[in-house]
Amino acid sequence: MHGTEPMRQAPPGFVGSTIDRVDHIRNSPTLVAGCFADPAARRLVLDGLEPVEVDGALVLEPIAPDARVEDHVLLGVDPAGRAIFARLLTELTGGAGATPRSRALAGQVSASDLALYGTARSLLHWHARHGFCAVCGGTTHPVKAGWARQCDACKAEHFPRTDPVVIMLAEHQGRILLGRQHVWPQGRYSALAGFVEPGETIEEAVARELFEEAGVRVHSVRYVMSQPWPFPSSLMIACIAQADDDALTLDATEIEDAFWCDADGVRAAMAGDADARFLAPPHMAVAWHLLDHWLAGVAPRQPSA
Repeated sequence: MHGTEPMRQAPPGFVGSTIDRVDHIRNSPTLVAGCFADPAARRLVLDGLEPVEVDGALVLEPIAPDARVEDHVLLGVDPAGRAIFARLLTELTGGAGATPRSRALAGQVSASDLALYGTARSLLHWHARHGFCAVCGGTTHPVKAGWARQCDACKAEHFPRTDPVVIMLAEHQGRILLGRQHVWPQGRYSALAGFVEPGETIEEAVARELFEEAGVRVHSVRYVMSQPWPFPSSLMIACIAQADDDALTLDATEIEDAFWCDADGVRAAMAGDADARFLAPPHMAVAWHLLDHWLAGVAPRQPSA
């Protein structure tokens, strides 16, 4: 897309990791044990799956002498050279979705800290839900420093999953399609989204979801950016596509309402104007940055005479 650079001041939430995932260490139990025993190693403090923040940073604590490496996952090595671990959960409480506490973290800590939390949350949630083998039903245990699980019976290996989700704007004659789900806050509209299905390309998923949810046929799908979304573990793939026309046929089970919005309407919403047509998505969401990217590529508003 041509035009000025996006005006965003920070990346979407959970983007900006500075940790080295040290695959060569993960695959060596001896090296992992050495990292765990290093006095410089730290453990990320969590309240279940919730973040713990103090003075604008995640809380990292020394690892207790009686802690067991088998009860932890190695998140990686930080820029200071410290191995960072997280303790596996013995039980999973609460739902898989974002909470007010986890959402608020985006405004409290650095991008790298937020990305570290997102990695830990996704990984710990996966472990807590995969105690049994999908092949034979046997019990599983963590291997590769917590980046896989192996079945005790059939020895099958299982790896943390990431579910790809397309989130997209359909564009038609200078306007974009925005929609809202039934459960969203009053007035909130955003880009449409949906999971990529087996056997699909990203482009095919964009086209299918827009047609299924809004009856819009599109072409010329363009990738813009991506965002890890750890609730519980998705990869949001942001795109823009060109619509053949602006006729809408909404799937009422998925979309409560949708409309075509011009650049001035998007600008007003993102600026928080009281008379804006809609409430913009939060800044931590990739949808906000997708709207920002689209605005950067359209003709700027001309000042009034």
